[in-house]
Amino acid sequence: MVEISTSILSVEPENSVKTIYDLEVAHTDYYHIDVMDGEFVEKNTLQMMLEYTNQIKQVSNIPVDVHLMVEDVISHIEAYIPFSPNRITFHYEACQDNEEVLKVINKIKENGIKVGISIKPATPVEEIYEFLPFVHMVLIMTVEPGKGGQALISETLEKVKELKQYRDTNNLDFDIEADGGINLETIADVRKAGVDIAVVGNGIIKSENYTETIKELKK
Repeated sequence: MVEISTSILSVEPENSVKTIYDLEVAHTDYYHIDVMDGEFVEKNTLQMMLEYTNQIKQVSNIPVDVHLMVEDVISHIEAYIPFSPNRITFHYEACQDNEEVLKVINKIKENGIKVGISIKPATPVEEIYEFLPFVHMVLIMTVEPGKGGQALISETLEKVKELKQYRDTNNLDFDIEADGGINLETIADVRKAGVDIAVVGNGIIKSENYTETIKELKK
């Protein structure tokens, strides 16, 4: 069974508290927080995501899954530390060199938070192999980061398969998460590829029944 991390990127501010509550009732496994700075990606969601995260921590005990799509990774880690998220995921491409990657990993860990590392569709999975013993999760972007509602790039699922094989062969312990274009039509291929956690946004938020949709996605 795959776990579901619901992206609240497309949630309307006037409905945010009710939607957060409804997602908990529907048994989402995580709230996925898409933090965008307008630099690493085009869209800027900094203020909105801080507000949504604050609301979540006030009304729900469901874990928070923070995805940083930002240039200044360290400062945004510091912004989310007070919320005690389950994990913070940063982009490999946002770091200047391997030394900076390790610095970011250590910064997250020293605050008692799980570490995720993410790669864009064009980044070969081999580039992050050396960091895998130090992280709790790898997020494979199955669309270009920065916009909701995109179609899943099927070739990215090959990276999921490759990563799963590498994990099994080397007896490593990390989750594989996929994000982008995942819905009831694509979830079967995502599960088959070996994903542990699927990020779903519009596929849940725009559905008529959150509970039934999440139940179907988890099968």
